[in-house]
Amino acid sequence: MEDGLPPYIGFAGLWRLELGGMEIARLGRLLEARLARDSNNAAAMMDMATLTIFTLRPENREFAMLLQSRAIDLQQVYRLPAAHEPAGVRVLVLMSPGDLTAVTPVDCLVEDSDVELQMLYTRPGNPLPAQLPGHDLVFVAVGESAANRPLLEQLSQFTRSSRKPVLNAPERILQLSRSSVSVALGRIPGVVMPATARVGREDLARAGRSELPLAQLLDDGAFPIIARPMDSQGGKDLARLDGPGDIAPYLEKTGSGEFFVSRFVDYSGPDGFFRKYRVVVIDGRPFACHMAISTHWMIHYVNADMDADAWKRQEEARFMAGFDAGFDPFCRNLTLD
Repeated sequence: MEDGLPPYIGFAGLWRLELGGMEIARLGRLLEARLARDSNNAAAMMDMATLTIFTLRPENREFAMLLQSRAIDLQQVYRLPAAHEPAGVRVLVLMSPGDLTAVTPVDCLVEDSDVELQMLYTRPGNPLPAQLPGHDLVFVAVGESAANRPLLEQLSQFTRSSRKPVLNAPERILQLSRSSVSVALGRIPGVVMPATARVGREDLARAGRSELPLAQLLDDGAFPIIARPMDSQGGKDLARLDGPGDIAPYLEKTGSGEFFVSRFVDYSGPDGFFRKYRVVVIDGRPFACHMAISTHWMIHYVNADMDADAWKRQEEARFMAGFDAGFDPFCRNLTLD
């Protein structure tokens, strides 16, 4: 390409370009130039939608979703070639429309590898293309949400009949709502898992006015609690509410009609820091993914300043190195049906 960028960049590629020092504004101009040369360039349109979402400005979301929808109308499959060819594994990734929290960013998992990705965007009620790209396995990247449940049910019909291995079976993803997971984990001896309840806006407002006891909304209900709009991800509008008086101001800030609420657990250590451990289970075996350390209870790896604080990275390295002897034996005793 004359601008030095690949035909389709994808989420991981755009993120790497930004981390490498290329400003979003310059990337945007390059993609706009592509669309000026070809208004039906679906790949440029999809990249522009993703780049727009990067800005994290709520007013840009509608524009990004329109761009994304137009791109999917033009083209359902977007290929990300393997960094090291020939490809050792070709993965058909089933995607859903939406922002960066709607799907698993699979391209972040296979950077600098011999894995080729064919990103296939699907919609509820629309059949998959009659001719699918060649692939060795199927990865369902669609996340659980109220909006995605019809699509996951639809995709389960395809994956059950697939002759290729399937990672992330849709019927399993359907079991991963916050309330369902809290019930499943709460049954395991030795696991502290606060109940999570789906609560309507008016009921939450009534609890804020002390007209409805919190215990009627939440089995182990007691302040402080944490609340988030249903289907929100990435900490968006997630808040700790210390008492009934905090509920009304919180509702004024979000227009959501339903929320997930649960009891807040102070999981800080003796040093006052909170530690978040991410573990992935593959075929029943747990693997350490990462950990993050922060002075705030709501932790994400980026906002925890893990890159800036060497001592945090050193502790994470020790966690990774000692995982098999520490965390792993505990996980072997867990059985989730």
